[in-house]
Amino acid sequence: MRAYRDRDFVQTPEGLFFCVIGNVHPRDRVLAYLKYLPSTEGKWGGEARYVRALRAYTTPSVEESLETLRARYPHYIHQSETLNIEISAVPLSYVRTHFKPEKRLSTLLTADSTGLDELEKRTVNLVQDIAETSGVDPSFLGVTGSILLGIHNPSFSDIDLIVYGRINVLQVKEAISFLFGKSLANRLSEPSLEEWAFEKSKLYPLSPGEAKEIARRKWDRGVYQGTFFSVHAVKLEEEVEEKYGERIYEPEGLATIHARVADVKDAYFLPATYRVDDVTVVEGRNVDNVLEITTYDGLYSDLYEVGEKIVARGKLELVLDKHQETSYHRLLIGSFEAGGRDYIKPILKPC
Repeated sequence: MRAYRDRDFVQTPEGLFFCVIGNVHPRDRVLAYLKYLPSTEGKWGGEARYVRALRAYTTPSVEESLETLRARYPHYIHQSETLNIEISAVPLSYVRTHFKPEKRLSTLLTADSTGLDELEKRTVNLVQDIAETSGVDPSFLGVTGSILLGIHNPSFSDIDLIVYGRINVLQVKEAISFLFGKSLANRLSEPSLEEWAFEKSKLYPLSPGEAKEIARRKWDRGVYQGTFFSVHAVKLEEEVEEKYGERIYEPEGLATIHARVADVKDAYFLPATYRVDDVTVVEGRNVDNVLEITTYDGLYSDLYEVGEKIVARGKLELVLDKHQETSYHRLLIGSFEAGGRDYIKPILKPC
C-alpha cells in the first residue's frame, strides 16, 4: 500500500471528502482540507449529492472550512506541534476510502468507452495525447478532483490531471507546450485571460496586470475540446526528502523580502519551494539566513526561473532541522497569519 500523496482524496464515515495536502504526514493522520460536503442541494454527485466546502482555492477559504469543522466535526482539527498551526487532518481510523488518482485513471483508460460519459471520454483523450507526446507511461499519470471521486458533472466540471515524478513533470510540461503549438489543446483565450486575471485580482493582492502576467507564465492549464484542464505535479515517495517531525517551523511574524531565485527543482510541487540567495529583508525581522520561499498556494508554483529577481511577502519561519542539526529561515506563502495578503511577484526591469 503506497503512502498518501498530494491531491489524493479521502472520504470519512460522515461522507466528507478531504483533499490531501502534500506528501509529508504524521503517523496517525493525514493532513488534508475539506473539499466536499454531503447536501441535498449539491451540484455534484448522483444519488448522493455534494456541495463544495471552499468558495475559492485561497487561504481565507480554507480558514472558513476550518470553522465548519470546528463547529460540526472537531475531530478533524489538529494542533500541529511541527508546523505550529491549527490545521485540518483526518485520523487514519476515520479514513473510510482512500482515492488514488492513478487508480481511477487506469480504470478510465481500460474501460469500454460506451460506458463513459463525455467528460470521462475527454479525459481519456487528453491523457492519451499527453502520454503519446511526452513518452510518459500512463501509470505515472492520474486524475483528481470530482472525476476521481465519481461525483463530477459533465456539464461544468474540469479535468484535473496529476503527473508523478520530477522527470515526468518536465516531459509533460514540454508535451503540453507542443499540444498548444499544434492547437491540439489551447491556452486561455484573451477574453478568458482577462476575466481570469480580474477574478484573481479580487482574491489576491495582485493588480489585474500582475495576475495576467502570472497567467501567461502558467503552462499547466488550458482548454481541451472545450473543457478547462489543469496539470498538477506530485512527488513520488523516493523523491520526498523530509519526514514529518524532522523539521520544526517556528513563526517569527510577517516579512517582505527581495531575493534572487537560486534553485527551482521543487517549485513544481505543492508545497512549492524556491531556493533563494541575495536576500534583502525590506520589512519584518531582519535575519541573514533566509534560504527558501515555500508556497502552499499553487498559483505561485513553477513561475520563476533561476536568476530571476522576485519580491515576496509572507510568514517568516525559523526552520529547525533535527536530522541535519541545522537551522535557517524560510518565507511561507499561504499562512493563516497573512490572511491572503501574501504573494510572490517578479521584480520587472524598467522599460
